[in-house]
Amino acid sequence: MPLHETKATHSAFLELREERLGMDEGYRFLDEKRLILAAEILAQLTRYEQLMDEFRVRSAEARAALAAAIARHGLEGLELYPAMPGAPALGPPTMRSVLGVALEALSDERPDAQALEPERPPAAVDASPEGETCRAAFRTLAPLAGRLAVLVGNLERLGHEYRRTARRARAMEDVLLPELDEALRTVAAALEEQEREETLRARSVPVASN
Repeated sequence: MPLHETKATHSAFLELREERLGMDEGYRFLDEKRLILAAEILAQLTRYEQLMDEFRVRSAEARAALAAAIARHGLEGLELYPAMPGAPALGPPTMRSVLGVALEALSDERPDAQALEPERPPAAVDASPEGETCRAAFRTLAPLAGRLAVLVGNLERLGHEYRRTARRARAMEDVLLPELDEALRTVAAALEEQEREETLRARSVPVASN
């Protein structure tokens, strides 16, 4: 039954008050959840900005190394320069949950197979310090990009859950709770009016004489 159609009875008033207490508890939970999610978003964002700063520095170094290698070998010659076998491997991601939001983190430790002697790249026909520096510089960008991708995924999931929680909290704060409060006031006023009418009727009834 819509709140504005609630009958003014004591049982209806008690039900509304119980519903108001339950909704208030739910709102406090959502409000606390917003704070926890916001704190986690800030922590993840801080880590993202730190890694992005490092990525920008490494990227600038890689571009400078690329320019030096092109100057040494030419673009066509550098295209024939053998690449590294692969980027340094990262350990498997660890998972944790923050209020139902799955978050990933990449371990700094490498798998045992990768902790051994790394695979050597093919020898270059025209090896040079510029070429070696260039391919080593770009090789270090891949792990950073992987960590940044993990953080972006975490931030996307956290942001989605925060927006959903905030919408529910605002709906309760701006619509549902005020409606319940208004219904409680209306029913309470109606009950008071009924009690006054009962009191007046009781006083108007003549007392039977002995």
